[in-house]
Amino acid sequence: MSQLPEPTDASHVRASDADRQRIAEVLRDAAGEGRLTLEELDERLDGVFAAKTYADLERFTSDLPADFAASAALARTAPTPKAVASNDRVTGGTARHAFSVAVLSGATRRGAWLVPPAYTTVAFMGGVQIDLRSARFTQREVTIRAFAVMGGIEIIVPEDVAVVVDGVGIMGGFDDHSYHVEPVPGQLTVRVTGLAFWGGVEVKRKGNGSKGSKPEIEK
Repeated sequence: MSQLPEPTDASHVRASDADRQRIAEVLRDAAGEGRLTLEELDERLDGVFAAKTYADLERFTSDLPADFAASAALARTAPTPKAVASNDRVTGGTARHAFSVAVLSGATRRGAWLVPPAYTTVAFMGGVQIDLRSARFTQREVTIRAFAVMGGIEIIVPEDVAVVVDGVGIMGGFDDHSYHVEPVPGQLTVRVTGLAFWGGVEVKRKGNGSKGSKPEIEK
């Protein structure tokens, strides 16, 4: 039997696939701003997906500005079952809104709105943003059906929610940029499904709260 390693500090804790994906997204964002060349990005991504510990990962973002470092630090603070158990977002009730539609225009749903068991959003040559960070939920598992036709849909989910994405892209993209958290019993879960045809559906994970946005409060 091989000898187990001695206890060590947090930087030497083993990284998960979700941690590696989070750092990869930080690097892609940095490259998008011109802070890294494509060659540097490819080189760092190779290193990220081969990394074994948090210390290994941190060196790939150490020369980036503080806001990138803060985003990278989220890899350490992914929700735990204990945090999920204290989740009080599920309040029950009857939702007033069940869909968002943008046709040659834009639509946004954000703030303290109540998410129904199934919510449908459609963007036809337009754009829709669905922000769940300050939302309340009618039940512990909800489904968002997203259909983008020559348009774009952005869905923002908070850090303490499990996300399952299984949409289809046809000459378009159905992209999941949220780091994955294995659902545990009783955890709030958002399922995103639908279709992107000559358009895009993007699922992102961001910190809780909608800074700078005016709440749309439902009673």
